[in-house]
Amino acid sequence: MDYTLAQLAKKVEGRVKGDPDLRVEGLGTLESGTPNQIGFLANPKYQSQLASTTLGAVLVKDDELSLAVENAIIVKNPYLAFAALSHLFVPTFQQWEGVNVSCVISKDATIAENVIIAPNVVIDADAVIEDGCVIGAGCVIGRGVRIGSKCHIYPNVTLYHDVSIGADCIIHSGVVIGADGFGFAPTKKGWEKINQLGSVEIGNRVEIGANTTIDRGAIENTKIGDGVKIDNQVQIAHNVVIGDNTAIAGCAAIAGSTKIGSFCTIAGGVGIVGHLKIADCVHITAMSLVSKSILKEGSYSSGTGLEPTDKWRRSAARLRRIDDMAKQISKLEQQVNKLLTEG
Repeated sequence: MDYTLAQLAKKVEGRVKGDPDLRVEGLGTLESGTPNQIGFLANPKYQSQLASTTLGAVLVKDDELSLAVENAIIVKNPYLAFAALSHLFVPTFQQWEGVNVSCVISKDATIAENVIIAPNVVIDADAVIEDGCVIGAGCVIGRGVRIGSKCHIYPNVTLYHDVSIGADCIIHSGVVIGADGFGFAPTKKGWEKINQLGSVEIGNRVEIGANTTIDRGAIENTKIGDGVKIDNQVQIAHNVVIGDNTAIAGCAAIAGSTKIGSFCTIAGGVGIVGHLKIADCVHITAMSLVSKSILKEGSYSSGTGLEPTDKWRRSAARLRRIDDMAKQISKLEQQVNKLLTEG
């Protein structure tokens, strides 16, 4: 499907500069876009590409930037406008209709009439799937699972028993929700398993990336708030609570019973130890290790920045001597204070 520039401007509450009847068939980048595509400029460091772009039109934030291109839509937030337009150009794909005959569905499950269930899905007793859901091939929906309306669950997702999913959620392939948390009590003979008796509650409008795992609670439930966005291969342990509209990037790992506030951003590879509290509006930069609670909003980092290996080795050697150096400095301070007192 294509749209005129004027139609797209109306969609994003923008203003057209140039030809309002220009036909746009898709989205593209400043560097390699085509004349029938629209792109965006959000980062000033790419401003120089406006003069050479082959895009048919560009989303920009002010009149001055629009002068560099023949056609533009002027909006307050080009990146947000680009996100809104992306919904118009989702490619169509073949989709199953109704419930495939290869599925195994308990007679005690409740399935709304307009649900699509692809081949080889297994749905256990007392599961409830509401209107407008799409369940991809090979999914396993455990006993007592609740899935709210208009959810899209991609192939090979496993939802353990009693998991609750809100409305308008997207769950990508390979996700496992409700597996046992890592709970074991040490004994002289080894480890005694602690049965995980809670479950997982997922809010509305949550998106969960491929191969992410969310463990069930030990006693109380693991809880994911409304609007949370979770990237691929994220580990969320038992009894974790994540506030509304928090975003977590790939390969982050959150240990048990940690509570994370709303509107936080957790970058890729972050590790958060258990039983901590993270305030609202906290940003944690990539590869950081969070070992204590963060009680004030703001940006937090840990670790050392990348540098050439030989320089890093020298810095690491110095770090190992910090304790001795601190003791030497303390002794020097005492000696200086003594000299000043005696003088």
